[in-house]
Amino acid sequence: MEMFAAPGGYDRAITVFSPDGRIFQVEYALETVRRGTTALGISCSEGAVLAVEEKPTSRLQDPSFVQKLFQIDDHLGTAIAGLSADARILVDQARVYAQSNRLMYDEPIRIEGLSKKVCDIKQMYTQHAGVRPFGVSMIFTGVDDSGSKLFVTDPSGAYWGYKAAAIGAGADAAREVLEAEYKTDMSLDQAIILALSCLSKVVEGTLDPSKVRIAVIPAETKEFRMLNEQEEKEYIKKLDADKAAGR
Repeated sequence: MEMFAAPGGYDRAITVFSPDGRIFQVEYALETVRRGTTALGISCSEGAVLAVEEKPTSRLQDPSFVQKLFQIDDHLGTAIAGLSADARILVDQARVYAQSNRLMYDEPIRIEGLSKKVCDIKQMYTQHAGVRPFGVSMIFTGVDDSGSKLFVTDPSGAYWGYKAAAIGAGADAAREVLEAEYKTDMSLDQAIILALSCLSKVVEGTLDPSKVRIAVIPAETKEFRMLNEQEEKEYIKKLDADKAAGR
């Protein structure tokens, strides 16, 4: 009976449940996500927005290699929180799924369909001995034939649909802003400013383009596009102006 006193005997293998029904390795992977940089997504009638906090580990590091935003296909992308190495493998596989769907069905893959396929991989790594869960959560968003969609996946292999969501270390602060200010009829410009408002709560110091990265998928074009530095500066100015005006 002594072995039930502490979780130590149950966190050494992914295939062993604790007496209270927990899989500790999955929970440890979730903790990795909670310690990652903040990422968020917003879906609205005019399209979708992905935004991430960027933290170079050194001022000598090339910022183009601090990547938390990825394009999957023309019409969708993903933002990640957690282990970037794990994310890279899943992003590569997601791109294969997206291209295979175009080759097989001659149409872009649905956002939920891709989220489910990636989560099938994640779930498989929670029930086989000798492996560990993927230590990354991903926000998939874009525009498919059913409109703008957003799904969040976690290391357990579960996924959920959201109108707006945040993951990573600053997720709680970002969610508070999203819950207070999100509107279903907001424009794409308003969604971008809302995303920056969320990130302003979690980034260190003053918000500027060197600390954030934003991508948009307009419903009109269904084309994933990264905002350039000048565009980000203009949106940050609009956010500052709104705050000064008390909006």
